[in-house]
Amino acid sequence: MTPATDTSLAAELAEHGVVVLPNFVSGNQLTHMQEAFATCLKRMRWNNFPGFEKTEQYRHMVQDVLALDQGFVDVALHPVVKTTLREYVGPNFELVEAKGWLSLPTNEDFHGWHGDAWYDQNLVEEPQREVKLALYLTDVRSGAFNYIKGTHGKIHPHLMTDAELEQYSEEEHLSAIGPAGTAILFDTTGIHRQAYPILERRHAIFLNYHDPSVPLQDEDVRYYRYHPLILNAAFLGDMTDEDRRILGFGNQTNYIRSFERQPAHEGFQNLMTSVFDSKLRFDRFRRRVMRKLARR
Repeated sequence: MTPATDTSLAAELAEHGVVVLPNFVSGNQLTHMQEAFATCLKRMRWNNFPGFEKTEQYRHMVQDVLALDQGFVDVALHPVVKTTLREYVGPNFELVEAKGWLSLPTNEDFHGWHGDAWYDQNLVEEPQREVKLALYLTDVRSGAFNYIKGTHGKIHPHLMTDAELEQYSEEEHLSAIGPAGTAILFDTTGIHRQAYPILERRHAIFLNYHDPSVPLQDEDVRYYRYHPLILNAAFLGDMTDEDRRILGFGNQTNYIRSFERQPAHEGFQNLMTSVFDSKLRFDRFRRRVMRKLARR
């Protein structure tokens, strides 16, 4: 990719709240990232099988993408990203979340206009700067990332009402249609959404950067959303001190010892566990019978 300069990107981000980076990833690097991500989408995470998580109807979530392929780490620590965020967010920015999802075809507006709430708005008076790097892993011709330019940093982020949206004209709307490898840097306080209808399956990752010393909202603490990053040692061989800082090495600010997430479907999970235990007992019985028959 050949953006103008890192400084001009930070200036554009400051003015509009969003910057589109065409062809940010390409070639073998993109192919390997696509393959690793698609592998996680073959099945739901379960027992000893890695895979996706499903908490809503139209999205399959892939957590901790930095552990999947070297390309995800390289993108997260890309010199353009580091320089831009150092200037825009500040010197203490860190990568605090690295995930992606498959968006399924639908005509529903399931991911409406909003700003991303993450900090404790009872403790923090001013909107806080947080930037996400979105990266398309598939060509996106529908269900694109949408952003209303210039809406960042003005109000605390929340789900927008129709009345609030009426003040913005179509000229202020950005629709990031683009091929696989397109990246978007955006200030998450700005108003954005995934457009609809979604006519094709969309694979995209989102890398989330902010200052981890900012107090988190209670919902994210209870969910442990901003847990320390899950990393793969195989991808961490050529790192600078700043890289390690950005990835949160040694930072226990938002670490929760012995964290246990409250189950959302405990009865169903217990039922499936019992069914699986029964299957394992049956498999063990069947193997014993087969061994006896083989000895005859």
